[in-house]
Amino acid sequence: MATPHDDLLQKRKQHVPQGPFNITPAFIREARGAIMIDVNGRELIDFAGGIGVLNVGHCHPKVVAAIKDQAEKYIHTCFHVVMYDPYVELASRLNALAPGDFPKMTMFANSGAEAVENAVKAARYAKQRPAVIAFENAFHGRTLLTMTLTSKVKPYKLGFGPFAPEVYRMPYAYCYRCPFGLKYPACEVACADYLEDFFISNVAAESTAAVIVEPIQGEGGFITPPPEYFTKLQRICQKYDIALIADEVQSGAGRTGKFFAIEHWGVAPDLITCAKSLAAGMPLSAVIGRQEIINAPHVGGLGGTYAGNPISCRAALAVLEILLADGLLERARRLGDILQARFADLQQRHEIIGDVRGKGPMLALELVKDRETKKPATDEAKKLVQLCYDKGLVLLSCGNFSNVIRTLMPFVITDDQLERGLAILEEALHEIEKA
Repeated sequence: MATPHDDLLQKRKQHVPQGPFNITPAFIREARGAIMIDVNGRELIDFAGGIGVLNVGHCHPKVVAAIKDQAEKYIHTCFHVVMYDPYVELASRLNALAPGDFPKMTMFANSGAEAVENAVKAARYAKQRPAVIAFENAFHGRTLLTMTLTSKVKPYKLGFGPFAPEVYRMPYAYCYRCPFGLKYPACEVACADYLEDFFISNVAAESTAAVIVEPIQGEGGFITPPPEYFTKLQRICQKYDIALIADEVQSGAGRTGKFFAIEHWGVAPDLITCAKSLAAGMPLSAVIGRQEIINAPHVGGLGGTYAGNPISCRAALAVLEILLADGLLERARRLGDILQARFADLQQRHEIIGDVRGKGPMLALELVKDRETKKPATDEAKKLVQLCYDKGLVLLSCGNFSNVIRTLMPFVITDDQLERGLAILEEALHEIEKA
């Protein structure tokens, strides 16, 4: 007898193209906190968070209440036609939260890719230069410009060229697989200093508007630079009057235990992009930045019909209250401490785990076939994700070799749910190593 899942899967195959991929075969019926229930009634522990969108959890009561309240007042006017308070209030709050002792302004868009596009537009306009420098292993989106900025070819770029001009790519601070063959700290963070050489051999500093960088690379494998990295990078950018853009689409809104991940390095970027967990699942992204940069484009030069939708802005204001006033950001830090200790223990007991990295609860396990050669365990990572799903845990892989397991669980996850999820993960690791 066909189940509700079977019927929906058949309709999906008939009516939806293959391009929009599916990590699991599940169809959801309802979700609360860190638990999802599929249409067949099966419970799933969520370590994926809608790819980092649900830091405050599924259907948080304060977010749901804000959405309902706003929907009963007005749903859309277009901010460019008739303005509204939630947009302005949220911009004010984010300006205050962003690091940096300088005047800031914020504009809103719908997706992370749109935020990145607008940040680059503002930087190019303010600096009157065309070039943008991105990094290996980076992911910035799927639009033409952001796909160009993105590093990984398959599945994001294959067959979709030609790409946008004046985008240049340099190596990132991937200490586990150092592109320069060096070791930290003896390397003295040469990967940051390399930007000076990059201006000689790839693109002139005088032609460069911006350097865009993820504080912790998301799709690239949760690659986390050493403490000195961003200070050096910023110093070089300031030397040549280049805007430093921190792409916090995945790492922002508390994901690392601080509201913005870049705070861990004590650096204030010129522009910050934020999306995903900012509005707990409602489509909203932000560009927060130096007033003289983001305010440079002429009237009408930035925006969009749905950008900064009032319902999304109200949801985001609720998220700020939950994270800051209700103490969920502190819970995220405690969660990070628990996970870091557990993952370090897992690494001691499972040879397949070559590296543990990240900040707070934004952590990853890089799986390798051999710790000496560091050969990526791509097939094993894929099998691990499937085994965990079969046992009732949803998690994600990432990285250029798709061999990195990442954690993006909601911060509201209970201790019991967390333990159950970690037990499933370890059981699956044991089965893979035994196979």
